[in-house]
Amino acid sequence: MSSDEEIIGHIKEKLIEKLEYKGEVSDEELKEMIGDELKEINSGYHIPIKDRLELGRQIFHSMRKLDILQGLLEDKDITEIMVNGPDNIFIEKKGSISKAKQSFDSEESLRNVIGQIVARCNRVVNDSSPIVDARLADGSRVNVVLNPVAINGPILTIRRFPKKPFTMDDLVRIGSLTREAADFLHDLVVAGYNIIVSGGTGSGKTTVLNALSSYIPNDERIITIEDSAELQIQGIENLVRMETKNSNMEGTLPITIRDLIKTSLRMRPDRIIVGEVRGGEAMDMVCSAMNCGHDGSMSTVHANSATDTISRLETMILMAVDLPVHAIRRQISSGVDIIIHLGRMRDKSRRMLQIVELSGDDNEEIKINPLYEFREDRDSTKDKVSGALQRIGSLINEEKLKNAGIGIKA
Repeated sequence: MSSDEEIIGHIKEKLIEKLEYKGEVSDEELKEMIGDELKEINSGYHIPIKDRLELGRQIFHSMRKLDILQGLLEDKDITEIMVNGPDNIFIEKKGSISKAKQSFDSEESLRNVIGQIVARCNRVVNDSSPIVDARLADGSRVNVVLNPVAINGPILTIRRFPKKPFTMDDLVRIGSLTREAADFLHDLVVAGYNIIVSGGTGSGKTTVLNALSSYIPNDERIITIEDSAELQIQGIENLVRMETKNSNMEGTLPITIRDLIKTSLRMRPDRIIVGEVRGGEAMDMVCSAMNCGHDGSMSTVHANSATDTISRLETMILMAVDLPVHAIRRQISSGVDIIIHLGRMRDKSRRMLQIVELSGDDNEEIKINPLYEFREDRDSTKDKVSGALQRIGSLINEEKLKNAGIGIKA
C-alpha cells in the first residue's frame, strides 16, 4: 500500500465487514479494532508510531465523527468552515479566509458527513429537498445545499460559536463598544426596551444578542425561537427554547417561525427572543409580540444600516399582510424602541456602529433619534481601524427607564 489513503480505505473496508457481524460497538472498542488493524499492516510495512496514531485518528473520525472536518472543528481559532464540493474546503481563521489542505476522498464521503449532521437534528436533505439548516452538537450553525441547486455541490457551511458565549464585558475588552455604551444597553434591557440588532453577514449579530440577553433579570420567563437553535442564553432558569421543523417525506407539515411566535404568545412569556427575522414573521414579532405587552423582546435583522433596518422590516411585514405603509410604520415605531447596528470593518474587526432610538412617526415617516455612532480616529490606517462608539444624542422615551426605577444618565 503506497499511500495513507490506500491504508485508510483498506482498513475501513475490513472494519465495516467486521462490524456487519459484530453489530454495535462503542467508540473505545472501535479504536481498539482500528489499532489492531494498523498493527497487522505495520508488520509488513514499517509505519512510524506518530504516523500510525494519525492514521488511527483519521480512520476513527471518518467512521464516528465528521471525517476530515473533525480536525478543523477542533481548532478553536477557526470560526467558519466552507465546503464547496469534496475538493475545495475554505476556512475563516482569525478573520482571514484561506483554502484548507484537507479534501474529501469522494462526493459520497461528503454526503455521508452531511447525512450524519442533519440526521442528528431530525432533518432531511436530498435531491428533492436540497436546502436545509441544521446545527452541530456544540451549537455550531450548519447550512447545506445539494445538487441540483448547487451546481458544484454538495455545499456545506458551518458557522462556529465559542463554547463560552461572549459577554458584554468581553465585547468592551476587544473594543467592539465602549463601557459607557454597554452600561447604557444594560439599563435598556433591564427596563424592557424592545431591541432589534442589525448588520451584515458575519457582523456579530448573534454574539451581541447573546450578550444582551445576559442582562435580562433571571426571574423572567424567556422564550427563544430560531430556525436552528444556536442562542446561548445564560442564567435564566425559566427558559423555553424552540426551533422550526421542516416537512418530511411522510407528509408532516413544516413548523415555521411564524407558527412558533403565535404559539409562544400563549405560553405566558415575559420576553420573546427570535434569532432572526427575514420574512413574514416580522409582522408577528413587531405587531404581535413587541406591541402586545412583551416588553424587552429582541431579534436580529440583516441590514446595511439602522435606517435600512426599518425599510427591511416594512418590506418583510408587507410579505405577510396587505396593509397601508403608514399603518405598518406606525406599528414599527410603536413596537421597536432601539436599533443596534453592527458592521465588519476593513481590518476584519467587528464593531458596534450605531445605536438609534425610534421616537415615533411624523407625517407617516418614522423618526430616528441617533444615540451613539462609531467614529474613526485620525490614527486609523488602511489595515487597522481605530475609533470608538461616541454618544451623540440623548434618549427621548425615558418612560420605561423611569418605570423600572433606573435613573437617567447624563
